[in-house]
Amino acid sequence: METKYQKVDRVVLIGSGAVGISYAFALMNQGVTEEIAIIDLNADKALGDVWDLNHGKTFAPSLTNIWQGDYEDCKDADIVCLCAGANQKPGETRLDLVEKNMKIFKKIVDDVMASGFDGIFLIATNPVDVLTQAVIEFSGLPAHRVIGSGTTLDTARLRYKLGEYFKISPKAVHAYIIGEHGDTELPLWSRATIGPVPLHTYLETHENHKAEDLDQIFVEVRDAAYHIIEKKGATFYGIAMSLVRITEAILKNEHTVLTTSSYLQGQYGVKDVCIGVPTIISRKGVQEIIEVPMNEDEQKKFMHSVQTLKDIYEPAIKHL
Repeated sequence: METKYQKVDRVVLIGSGAVGISYAFALMNQGVTEEIAIIDLNADKALGDVWDLNHGKTFAPSLTNIWQGDYEDCKDADIVCLCAGANQKPGETRLDLVEKNMKIFKKIVDDVMASGFDGIFLIATNPVDVLTQAVIEFSGLPAHRVIGSGTTLDTARLRYKLGEYFKISPKAVHAYIIGEHGDTELPLWSRATIGPVPLHTYLETHENHKAEDLDQIFVEVRDAAYHIIEKKGATFYGIAMSLVRITEAILKNEHTVLTTSSYLQGQYGVKDVCIGVPTIISRKGVQEIIEVPMNEDEQKKFMHSVQTLKDIYEPAIKHL
């Protein structure tokens, strides 16, 4: 009797720099996918990473099949995660990277699509919102199948800082950063809660904590990458773990809410921009973009973030 082939989950990682290989390492250690193919311009680096990861299989929760891949491996991939590109240097904003990385992405996406790829793109490279929109353009895929890491990491940073401030688990903090993954992002203070209690109500009942402290917490969250880059040259562990969280939500069809960079097509009164917003993530990719009510100040800041990204993307894509 012929055995029917059972499809397994495959992730192809393109770009095995610090972010990419941290992502592969976290994927393996959490047992999120059965297969990981690693592609990098530096073939020796990719092969060395494959050997190194495989040597730890004994200690992993499952025996993930990991190999040095090529673009043909994208044909059967469920997710292609793009971590390739130029890194952010000290003093350089994420948006400064746009022209360099758009050119790199055009070639990569063309090669991926030539393989017959029919899965979901997950974008990590900065400026992530602009490059996510570029991948939609370059690939011709439906927008729901191209997802940027967006403000998932920023949101995690905010929850960590608030948890530290209130001496409570960050998992009990429900607060979101939305907008550009960068200098114009904003916190949704009006919708934040500690457990089920609105943040500002919680503050009123805890006299050792002050509403004005929230501004400093946000500044520390917004500027976290600059401080980390100054100290160690790059950020990679946090973003890698956020990428794994998105990957897991897709492969397990979780229908969970994450602040990914998603393509707005009328939501929030905005069209034709990828930006970090609360999004239901499933096996489909972007299942639904959630429209969160904002106060007047939040709405103004969000629209400023939208316009900032449009002002970068539109001339860059025309120039390319």
